[in-house]
Formats: sequence, structure tokens, C-alpha cells
Amino acid sequence: MHAYRTHNCGALRQGDVGSQVRLAGWIHRKRDHGGLLFIDLRDHFGLTQAVMEPGNPVFKALEAVRHESVVSLTGTVVARPAETVNPALPTGDVELQVESFELLSPADDLPMPVFGDQEYPEDIRLKYRYLDLRREKMHKNIVLRSKVIHSLRSRMVAGGFTEFQTPILTASSPEGARDFLVPSRLHPGQFYALPQAPQQFKQLTMIAGFDRYFQIAPCFRDEDARADRSPGEFYQLDIEMSFVTQEDVFQAIEPVLHGLFEEFADGRAISARPFPRIPYKEAMLKYGSDKPDLRNPLIIADVSAQFAHKDVTFNAFKKVIEAGGVVRAIPAPGAGTQPRSFFDKLNDWARSEGAAGLGYIIFDAEGGKGPIAKFIPAGVQAEIAKAAGIGSGDAVFFSAGPADKAATLAGQARTRIGRELGLSKTDGFEFCWIVDFPMYEFNDKEKKIDFSHNPFSMPQGGLEALETKDPLDILAYQYDIVCNGIELSSGAIRNHRPDVMVKAFEIAGHDRSVLETRFGGMFSAFHYGAPPHGGIAPGIDRIVMLLAGAENIREVVMFPMNQQAQDLMMSAPSEVPAHHLRELHLRIALPQKDAKS
Repeated sequence: MHAYRTHNCGALRQGDVGSQVRLAGWIHRKRDHGGLLFIDLRDHFGLTQAVMEPGNPVFKALEAVRHESVVSLTGTVVARPAETVNPALPTGDVELQVESFELLSPADDLPMPVFGDQEYPEDIRLKYRYLDLRREKMHKNIVLRSKVIHSLRSRMVAGGFTEFQTPILTASSPEGARDFLVPSRLHPGQFYALPQAPQQFKQLTMIAGFDRYFQIAPCFRDEDARADRSPGEFYQLDIEMSFVTQEDVFQAIEPVLHGLFEEFADGRAISARPFPRIPYKEAMLKYGSDKPDLRNPLIIADVSAQFAHKDVTFNAFKKVIEAGGVVRAIPAPGAGTQPRSFFDKLNDWARSEGAAGLGYIIFDAEGGKGPIAKFIPAGVQAEIAKAAGIGSGDAVFFSAGPADKAATLAGQARTRIGRELGLSKTDGFEFCWIVDFPMYEFNDKEKKIDFSHNPFSMPQGGLEALETKDPLDILAYQYDIVCNGIELSSGAIRNHRPDVMVKAFEIAGHDRSVLETRFGGMFSAFHYGAPPHGGIAPGIDRIVMLLAGAENIREVVMFPMNQQAQDLMMSAPSEVPAHHLRELHLRIALPQKDAKS
């Protein structure tokens, strides 16, 4: 018999009854029923119930072993009595009648229990992550992650893509976040950067003549944590394709994502293909966000023209419109039956977001009512109701201000109203593409034109558009793939023409020297025959988070950092010995402490 196990803890079935077997694993739970000792033994594969009778000479020794100790149990497989069969457990028809055991590794008192679904402070969970990962839900999430990555690899290879690896120690990336820097011992005073993404290398791969590239790529960005983003590092399905249009990229990626979600959706609905293509401008108007959750059916409408009507006397909105702002209407179907507190709470929430509040009108059979209704003639109220797609028994809320701020507030209100009225679906997966992003935006702080997204995207209209159009009217071949209000990835058709690239950077206030200094390797390569190419890079962590139904990305990462970018388990970051600093030609200059502290 094997030294540790003949079967894993998820393997035994009715057909094994009468067999002599040995199992090994962790003591998940112990119960004493009428003198019998019951043990749930757990390993990676599952859980088996074992039972020992009090007459066994090692009964007391096994009874004294702590939870989460590692043991091997040897005995005979027996059928459970009919009344004790557990249909929820794959091994629930049988149990192991224990004859002997060996303590392979005793466990100390646990800082957090593994059995059960109790919630524990995140600092405890991350410090003892190896215990946290033993919990059923966490274990399933990490296994799901592995299966998702395997499925993605298989789908990409089947789609004609080839996997390549790109460097980890490299130069600074154009992604826009802070780099993690690695000092060079051989080149004093010089630094490598960990890649924020393999952006330049995957484009160079296309220039080198490889047609369809992919990689499960680690990326490193020194930025703050968010619910959908880990600090420090994350993984993405990095993709690049040659001789493609934007639609070609969509046609290649949609089957991969749709098939993946279909495989792991566990019965949840998924958007039909093709996924909706929504221009950025339309998304900001209808949803108040370029990351819309399409499970929410509410559609925002522009009612600036209605409030500009000569007979409307609500001056707060009229002044906004006269100053170049807009008024957006957020429908609230069925809200006419809500108590006054519903409307007051939404107003209080809007004020907490820095807005003046949310004006509203409630419609019934007699017309519109509410604090601002008296300032709006019945005919204009009817136009507003029609624009917002509402009728008697419904309400409409308003967001007013500069277009960007009004859109943001309206989008947040749409999310809140959809949730509080129970209109938004809470399951399923709704995908969309956001397309036609503006190439440039006005930087109000510096009073200059800036790139609004990715500076290496191809402008729609090419060089002619750059030379003849107002920069703020130029659109780019940039796109995002969004699912349930979460941006899975940005992508673009790349600017592969050096002359177009120089002009694009000039408009943003950067001369040719910036390209030659910061992106010299890639810019040089474009002069030796670059194919039209484009790509995208869906985030692995966010995909798994959606499929697992998790609300925080740390629930689907094996060993994540906390929100302060610390690894509590390994005590990183940490100080290093002085001799190591000398080898790297570094001297630490700590920030000055506040004199008051």
C-alpha cells in the first residue's frame, strides 16, 4: 500500500465498498456522536467522511489531533446507512471505517478557522493566505482561475495565434502609470523598468513578421489598489494581430470571450454575438459612462432643448445651458409609487457627490408633480416624458452641468436608481464594445491638447485628419471591451506610420525628439516596413472575478497584496542590507518627517 494514500479524498464511491484504502489530507472537521468519532478529511480533490469506533486502540490519539493537522487514515470503505447519505457530497454514499492512522504534520492553534463561511479581517486573511486558500470558496476561485487560463490558451491556439514571451526587465512603457524600477548593478545610476504591459514588444513582434501573437502576460504598475485592480501586478491575455481592421480584431476576440464565458457561466445568460458596438459619445449620453452595465435597462436622455424653452422658468437649469452646459434626464419607471424618502435620499446622495442635487418630476394621470414641475409648462413636461420614455406612475430625475460632469452624475444616478428600484439584473453577462474614442482631449489644468487614450492609436482619417480637422473632433481606432460595467480591456489599431506618428505627437505638444528618446526602438522599427496591426489585452483577473461572482479582485488572486501594496505574508516590501545597496550604487533618501509629528 502507498505510504500516504491509495485514493484522493474525492475519489471513493459505492463501487469501492469493501476495499482497503489509505487517504491523506487535512482534518477539516471532527464530531463526536454517541461515542463514535467522525472526521471529515479534506484534500485538493474533495472531502471524505471517516469514522472510528471507541474500541480502537488509537481512538484517543486521533481524537486529540487538532483541526488542520495532516494525517493519513487507513481502513475499509463501508456504505453509509441510508439515513446518513449526503447527496451534496460526491463521496456522500460511503465512509471510511478507520483502523489506523499516522500524524504526518501537526497543526498549532489556528489564527483563523478553515471550516465554515465566516468573514475575517483582510489583514488576517492575507497574512495567513495559505490558510485562507484552504477554504472551499477560495480554493474553488483559484482552481477556476487555472481552468480559465487553460481554456484561453486552447482557444487562442485554435484561433491561429502563437504564444510568445516578452522581456520582464525592459525600458519604460507608454502605458501612463508609474513604473516599478530595477537598479542595474552593472550600469551604475541606470534602471530597468518592469513592463506595465508588453505594448512595444508585441508591436515589434508584428514588425518582425509574426502574424498572430498572444501571451498570458504579467504586468506591473505602481498604482493604488481598487476593487477591480490589484496594486503592483496583474495578468492579461495580451493579443496582437497583423493586417487587420478594427472589425477583424472584434471577430477574432468575440468567439474567445463568448466561448469562455459560456464554458464557465454555470447556466447564467451571456450576450448574443455580435456584441453591441456603442460609440463613446453615445455611451456617455445614454449611460453616463464608457463602461456601461447593460443589465440595467435605463437609458439617459438629453433634455437641454426642453429646459431651454422660452416658457420654462426654472432658472437654475437655464443658466447651466446658457453657460454651455447640458441637462440629462434619468428615467425611474414605477418610482411614482415610492415614498418621499426615496426622492430625498437620492437628492442627499447627489449632494454628497458634490452636485447641487437631483431635480425630479413625478408623473401621474394628471401630469407632472414635484419641486420643479411648476416651473415647466405641461407641454414641455410631455416632451420630457417622451424623451425619457416614461409615463403615468413613473418619475424622471435630472442632472445638469458641464457635459462631462452632468454625464458622470447621470450615470451614477442611473446605476443607483436601477438597483434601488430592482430594475437591474444581478446575474448574467452583458458585453459591449465601446468604439470611436476621441483621439485628443483638452487638458484644462495645463490649457493644452493632450492624448485622451493611447498615443499610439491610428487616428481615423490618418494624416489628412491630423492636418485638416480640429484635434478635438478627431476620433481614433480605439476600443474597449466591457462586461457588466467592468472594462475588461482597452485596445486599438496601431499607428504604424512614422509620418502620422510624428504629426500626432506634434499636436499634443511633443516634437520628434520625444519619440526618438522615449520610444526609440519601436519608432526606429517603423521605418523598416511595419504592417498595419492592432490588438487588445483582456484582464485575466477581472474575467475570473466576473465568473466567480466575486466583488474584489483579491478573491481570485492566489497571493495578492493589500490596499497599501504590501505582502503581509512575506513582509514585502522590506529594507535591504547596506551591502546590497552599495552593490547597486544606491543611497536611501527617506522623506523628511513633518516637524509636528
